[in-house]
Amino acid sequence: MPGVTHQSLLGEPPETRLPEDPAQRDVDADTDLTAVAQSHPASSLAWALLAERALDDQRPVEAYAFARTGYHRGLDSLRRSGWRGAGPVPWEHQPNRGFLRALAALARAAESIGEDDEAHRCREFLHESSREAYDALLDEPG
Repeated sequence: MPGVTHQSLLGEPPETRLPEDPAQRDVDADTDLTAVAQSHPASSLAWALLAERALDDQRPVEAYAFARTGYHRGLDSLRRSGWRGAGPVPWEHQPNRGFLRALAALARAAESIGEDDEAHRCREFLHESSREAYDALLDEPG
């Protein structure tokens, strides 16, 4: 299966590694993020970065919309890569970071607008997917 790298003998779900995100080249070239999202609407990374910028600019409703879009685009990509609703999504695999960043931004944006159940669910999902991403993105080490 594309994107799946190993299967645990204990029956744990395999980790999922997404394919390279073509938006990464535009992001690396400092292309305007709105233009990146327009050119690559399926990119979790583009939407996650827009969400993070909106959070930084105190625009939580926009951040929520951007993050939710990135989250759903990421779920689509995960499923195409063999993910079955559970299992590790390693932070160290660069193409996974768009989805993980969108999920963290969704948690933060949900908190900002008082959507506490959603924020909790997203935090738990991020923690279960990648402890490293959780620590890096939500500033809660340990």
